[in-house]
Amino acid sequence: MEKAPAFQRILVKLSGEALLGEEDYGIDPKVIQRMAAELKAVNEAGVEIGIVIGGGNIFRGAGLAASGVDRVTGDHMGMLATVINSLALQDALESVGVTTRVMSAISVRDVCEDYIRRRAVRHLEKKRVVIFAAGIGNPFFTTDSAASLRAIEIGASVMIKATKVDGIYSGDPKKNADAVRYEQISYDEVINRKLAVMDTNAVVLCRDQNMPIRIFNMFRPDALIRLVSGENIGTLVTQ
Repeated sequence: MEKAPAFQRILVKLSGEALLGEEDYGIDPKVIQRMAAELKAVNEAGVEIGIVIGGGNIFRGAGLAASGVDRVTGDHMGMLATVINSLALQDALESVGVTTRVMSAISVRDVCEDYIRRRAVRHLEKKRVVIFAAGIGNPFFTTDSAASLRAIEIGASVMIKATKVDGIYSGDPKKNADAVRYEQISYDEVINRKLAVMDTNAVVLCRDQNMPIRIFNMFRPDALIRLVSGENIGTLVTQ
């Protein structure tokens, strides 16, 4: 990156499904290594990085509940799936030389640290990438909500959600050729139009704490490094 980054500290929300790549289940090694390479470039540019990752490639609590599993049990299974993904991403990052810590909202001390906000901030200040696992540690809350909460708690400049599309559209671009991409949109418009790019609770939390959200396509080469350098990538959600 030739110029100073636009953000000092960011929170990146990755979906578990993003790790699937060409696989039907689990983690595609090629995808996670490419993600690690992009995150390394951002880290080396001096940006402090927090990450929240979902578990949908392994288990999704709401889906399990729909099939008859107790919702609380299903959500706890989903939290453990995010721990698996977080450890995989930690390994990928450390394989390319990026010091990384996994901090879990539920106690699994044999494999990662417990989440403590002050300790997380200290890791970030030391330029370690911090991966926040297990959502917020409670059932009935999505990892989108966890991403919003952690972004606010660590004082991130922006919460960045990585998706498979390059922003928020007026409709599903795969089904509607006339769907228009928004460069900027308000929190209330996202909620009122039910654009479903994120869990509504997560959007409300960001709105109430004035935390900007940037939606972008993680699968476009160098999109993340371009975004943190100040380019207008994807869609900005703000007041």
